[in-house]
Amino acid sequence: MHTRLWFSLALLILPIQAGAQATLSDAAALAKAAWSAHDAQGLVGQSSTLILQIPGADPSSALGRPQAIELLRRYFRPAEERGLDVTTIREVEPGKGFVELTRRYVVAGTTELRRETLFLGYRLLERKWRLVEVRSAP
Repeated sequence: MHTRLWFSLALLILPIQAGAQATLSDAAALAKAAWSAHDAQGLVGQSSTLILQIPGADPSSALGRPQAIELLRRYFRPAEERGLDVTTIREVEPGKGFVELTRRYVVAGTTELRRETLFLGYRLLERKWRLVEVRSAP
């Protein structure tokens, strides 16, 4: 009985902790986990708009949350992740920071290992780091 109660409480507390991005390092860890799992919704989090500079997205304007999630899902679809490393975490000015990820993946049905550098831009809003930009560089 007590085990079920603790398990139920843990299930209630985990989403609160997972959503709390008090530090840029926390945001980087959550982004890495979401990208590795191809969880577009988890990557975007509570951001209302997002600039995507990835193949298949128009980089000229910010996208609404639903559209950004769908474009990220399409971007994830053909890829099989082989590795993802956080290479840089930096707050460039108060309330503004970025995370650099190095990604290794293969396109489904192929064996050629590809590399990509991802730059994730963040803003500190209401004491939480929110993703505002995703840029891809080969």
